[in-house]
Amino acid sequence: MFDKFFDWYHNRHDYARQWLDKNDGEVVGCFCSYVPEELLYANGHLPMRMLGSHEPQDVTEPHIFGMFCPFCRDVLAQGLKGRYDYMKGIVLAQSCLHLRQSFTSWRNHVPVDFAHYIYMPNKVQTEHARPYYAGALEKFKTALEEWSGRDITDESLRDAAELYDENRRLMHQVYDLRKEPNPVVTGLEAIVMVASSFMVDKKDHNAELKRILPQLESRGYERETGARLMIVGSEDDDTEFVKMVESVGATIVTDDHCTGSRYFWNTTEYTGDIMSDIGNRYIDRPACPTKDWEERRRFDHILQLAKDFNVDGVILIQQKFCDPHECDMPPLRTFLEEHGFKSLSLEFDVTVPLGPMRVRVEAFLEMVGEEELF
Repeated sequence: MFDKFFDWYHNRHDYARQWLDKNDGEVVGCFCSYVPEELLYANGHLPMRMLGSHEPQDVTEPHIFGMFCPFCRDVLAQGLKGRYDYMKGIVLAQSCLHLRQSFTSWRNHVPVDFAHYIYMPNKVQTEHARPYYAGALEKFKTALEEWSGRDITDESLRDAAELYDENRRLMHQVYDLRKEPNPVVTGLEAIVMVASSFMVDKKDHNAELKRILPQLESRGYERETGARLMIVGSEDDDTEFVKMVESVGATIVTDDHCTGSRYFWNTTEYTGDIMSDIGNRYIDRPACPTKDWEERRRFDHILQLAKDFNVDGVILIQQKFCDPHECDMPPLRTFLEEHGFKSLSLEFDVTVPLGPMRVRVEAFLEMVGEEELF
C-alpha cells in the first residue's frame, strides 16, 4: 500500500531527474526543514531536502570537523561525490552550526548556480522574530526572482501555501490512524511517507495520500502492536533502525523530529499578508532545540503527543555530536519521567551497527513490559 512512497524514497534521484524533464524550474536542495519551501515552489522549483545515505563517508575530512554530526558529514559527502549533480541551487535557513558548515562547504566545493543562506532567528520567542524573519524572506524572494528571471506573486505564494497545507493535513490523517489500539500504519511506513514528501512534488504526494487513505481506514493489519513507542530527537530517516525496533515487539506510533511530525504538524494561518503568514508558520511550528529557548516550550508538545498516542515508552535519538539535542536530552528525560514515561537514549552514527542498539531496545521493552504488569 505504501509502495509508491518507498519507491520515491529509495529512487529520489530518478524522480528528480524525471521532474526536471517535465518542468522549467530547477531542483533546489534544502539543508533543513526550516527552509520555507513554499517560496521555492511558487518560483517554479522543486524543493528537495537532502537526507543521509546512511553510509560511512570518506571524503569530508578536508572540509568539515570530524566531531560534527554524522548527518551533516553524510549530506556533504553525497554532494562531493556528485550524487546531486542535477541540483542547481541550495538553501539553508539557520538552525545548527554543523549544517551551516555543511552548506558552506557545499557552496564552495560543489558546482551550483544558486546558494542562499536565510537568516532565520534562533530566538523565535522574542517579539522581534516575526518582523525580522519577514525581512529575511523578502531578501530570499528577491534572490530567487533574480536567479530565475520569474516574479513570485502573492497569488503563487498563496497557491503554494495551500498546496503544502493540504499535504500537512493529509499526513495528519495518516498519523491519526496510529492512535488506534491496533494501528494500521507502522512506524516504518510513516517515516518513509514523511521522508518521501521532502523529495517529490507535493501535487504527486497529495494524490498518493488521497489514494491510500480510504484503503487505510479499512485496512486489516495482522501483526502484534506490542509496546507503543515514540521517537524524539535528531533528524532520523534510518529505516533499518525503525524496522529493527518494530521487529522485536514494538510499534512506533508517533514521533517528534524534523523528518517526522515536526515537519508538517502546524498549518498556515492566513491573515492577508501571505509572506508574513508563511514565515509565521515556520516560527510557530513545533520547535527544534536550536529554537526552543529561553523557555523550553516543546516539552509540553511532546508530552501531549505521548498522551494522545497512548505511548508506553519514548526512545530519545541523538545524532552523535549533535549539541542541541545532547543538551536537550537530560532535562527532557527528567520531564518525561516526572510525567510517568520511561525513556531510552540512543546515540546514532552510520558507522555503528544495529546489534548493540537491538540489545538495548529489547532491554527497554522488557522494562516497559514489567511496569505494565503492576
